[in-house]
Amino acid sequence: MTPTLIGRWQTRLLLLGTLGVIVTIPFSLSGDSLYFQILLSVAFLGCIWDIGYNFLQTLRWDRDWSALLQLAAGIWEAIFIYFPFKFLIRDLLKLNWLSSEIPLDKFLWHYCCVWLAVFIASQTIMRVIFPRWRFLGGQWF
Repeated sequence: MTPTLIGRWQTRLLLLGTLGVIVTIPFSLSGDSLYFQILLSVAFLGCIWDIGYNFLQTLRWDRDWSALLQLAAGIWEAIFIYFPFKFLIRDLLKLNWLSSEIPLDKFLWHYCCVWLAVFIASQTIMRVIFPRWRFLGGQWF
């Protein structure tokens, strides 16, 4: 499947809005909203990154991402979600709802669980339950 930009956004937001929330709930049972802040950051920055991913994908001969490149993108996103949001973007964009104290261990544990759930779902269950999703470039409507 070669996802379109709109398809990327729709799929990312659908999976983060469903599986991401389901995976985040056990983390936030202690009453800490930090994990939902991380999830919102992943969704926000991920939609911005998708613009670049869509362009880079057009440069590949098969116009598609391999699973290895998706893994690299997940690592890349983790780095650029944690550090800029912790030190720079929160203050520049006046995102007062975003906690400035994001411990690296909590962030990595939560991010890896959410990313792995979304990655596995996009590679398996999405293709089984929604077969036309693959042929519409990831678009839902």
